[in-house]
Amino acid sequence: MDTRRIVFLDREALPDWLDFDGLSVPHEFVFHPHSASEEVAERIRDADVVIVNKVKVDAAALQQASHLGMIAVAATGTDNIDLETCNRLGIIVSNVREYASHAVPEHVFTLMLALQRSLLAYRESVKNGRWQQSGQFCYFDFPVRDLAGSTLGIVGRGALGEAVAQIARAFGMKVQFAARRDAGAPAEDYTDFGHFLRTSDVISLHCPLNDQTRGMIGASEFALMERHPLLINTARGGLVDEHALGQALRSGQICGAGFDVASEEPPRLDHPLMRLLDYPNFILTPHVAWSSHDAVEAMARQVIHNIEAFCRDEPRNVVAGFRS
Repeated sequence: MDTRRIVFLDREALPDWLDFDGLSVPHEFVFHPHSASEEVAERIRDADVVIVNKVKVDAAALQQASHLGMIAVAATGTDNIDLETCNRLGIIVSNVREYASHAVPEHVFTLMLALQRSLLAYRESVKNGRWQQSGQFCYFDFPVRDLAGSTLGIVGRGALGEAVAQIARAFGMKVQFAARRDAGAPAEDYTDFGHFLRTSDVISLHCPLNDQTRGMIGASEFALMERHPLLINTARGGLVDEHALGQALRSGQICGAGFDVASEEPPRLDHPLMRLLDYPNFILTPHVAWSSHDAVEAMARQVIHNIEAFCRDEPRNVVAGFRS
């Protein structure tokens, strides 16, 4: 078997302790800590396989990569890859799937519980001496709500959405899944999108970012949220209009929000989400919901398996690469 030149465009996107030494096919690894957009074309020009996490690989770079047979995405989302061009050129794109089926749902409920019980606000107030000032065994500066009996609305019914639903039911929550915004009559077990927005006490997003879902939660959707829900987003930042989110949070249209993602990562200091960090009912974490030790190891194993399968001419987890 020929030696494959494998180029990793953004190795620093994954932890230092992770290695890819288990790859069994003859190979030469080239690691780049990160790659700017103007560096991608040159770096993949002679590659047989490219590993990428979040770096954008566009049509111009792909068209110059005459040896490239496969892109192994070290993530589930593939919105950073020009899939149409990969299909046209026959470049296999394989992603990793269901590797964070415990990590992400656990992070969802970490955010949900922290916001529902004002955990961070109370912690900060204790740190600042409020407990001593109260003169009582407790005080009631911030709202504390139960999850039991509330309605969780989930957008996206893949492995993560279903895992979140399972945990929610254990908490005694009612669960409903949103039908697509443009759906006519919702399919069985799905809720009309407008009704979904009006009747959910917590909304959690678990759908991909594409032309149909980009900006799916904006000012008009916030206006329908009659129960002033929590909004949890561990999927993609572009699903939510972040300026509208800020307005909804400031006006009380929603009672809180927990985000692990942003439309720009890392966000600029003046990014709309960064401007919300002083609000006690907003939590922003740096896209780490997926990153438990177990999940990262599982993801790396899938990347290796995907490359090995491609080298056997038996590609797996294929999302693009079908010549038209």
